[in-house]
Amino acid sequence: MSSIDTLIVGGGLVGLATAGELAAAGLTVAVAERHPRAGLETSTHNSGVLHAGIYYPKGTLKAELCVEGVERLYDFCTREGVPHERCGKLIVAESPDEMGALEALASRGTANGARGLEIVDREFVRAREPHVAACAALWSPNTGRVEAEALVGALLRRAHSRDAIMLRSARVMGAEAGPSGFTVRLERETIAARTIVAAAGLYADDVSRSFGGESFTIYPCRGEYAELRRSRCDWVNGLVYPLPLESGHGLGVHLTKTVGGAVLLGPTAKYQSEKDNYERDRLPLEDFVEPARRLLPGLTLDDITYGGSGIRPKLHPPEQSFADFMIRADRHQPALIHASGIDSPGLTACLAIAVRIARLVKECLA
Repeated sequence: MSSIDTLIVGGGLVGLATAGELAAAGLTVAVAERHPRAGLETSTHNSGVLHAGIYYPKGTLKAELCVEGVERLYDFCTREGVPHERCGKLIVAESPDEMGALEALASRGTANGARGLEIVDREFVRAREPHVAACAALWSPNTGRVEAEALVGALLRRAHSRDAIMLRSARVMGAEAGPSGFTVRLERETIAARTIVAAAGLYADDVSRSFGGESFTIYPCRGEYAELRRSRCDWVNGLVYPLPLESGHGLGVHLTKTVGGAVLLGPTAKYQSEKDNYERDRLPLEDFVEPARRLLPGLTLDDITYGGSGIRPKLHPPEQSFADFMIRADRHQPALIHASGIDSPGLTACLAIAVRIARLVKECLA
């Protein structure tokens, strides 16, 4: 039976970033990923936007780690050759009635430390996005985009280069806690680990129960995308968002021009019971037309086609509007460190989250 300092459950962006961080500190680290490849769930089922830190309540982990994380991620992507761009984002007001909400959003973002936020007029919007309708907008120059799959690959290479071990198709089958850590049964082997990092995304609640940890619920919330047809992709140059949904469940159907040149419309937000239902009962394309036309008035049904979908691992049910990241030691099992409820801005914050988790692991091992 192998014995290591830390077993990370989950090989998404947060798990891989944490593996590299811990291995750099000289700890023996393995990542147990339930799929044959890393990053196949939430990490790559998203729009690849690097957020500036505008939306989240001041003082929350989401606000703090987003602002810290975006700078870490820009530096990392530049060093590692990950395709990305600090392209900026427009959050538009459709009418003067929305100016109060836009100004409140600007104030929140500035309080969080988001850089360079500015209310701009119709002419500014038109110069950047000639096909977009807006009476004004909040301009965020520090927002960007990244190729998420390339980012997963770069974090995996970094972890490997620091001697972290990647265990693929390694589902946790059970675990026993002891005085010196955990004995963990995987599908093909058993590992003794002094500490566990639960970075299991949609399955974080199941993993916590497996280790005798706290009971909580991950609520799957599916987001679906449409795409502009290739012949229409020149209608959008960057990132264009409406004001966020009042429910707090998402940022509204927005326009994202990806690093590869596709234009995504979405995501929507719908709670569901299944954690792996990405495609069943997809919304009809017609449902994307009205919200997208608020930004692109010239859009018709013939201009769009189906895109992908993703599932957000939320820590709050539909009747609530916000839950922060859960990044802390378990109250029942102190050697179990949670990285749970990592929905947006989890991609942006992954390196900052890893630093926070590494600190908790070192404290536990001290």
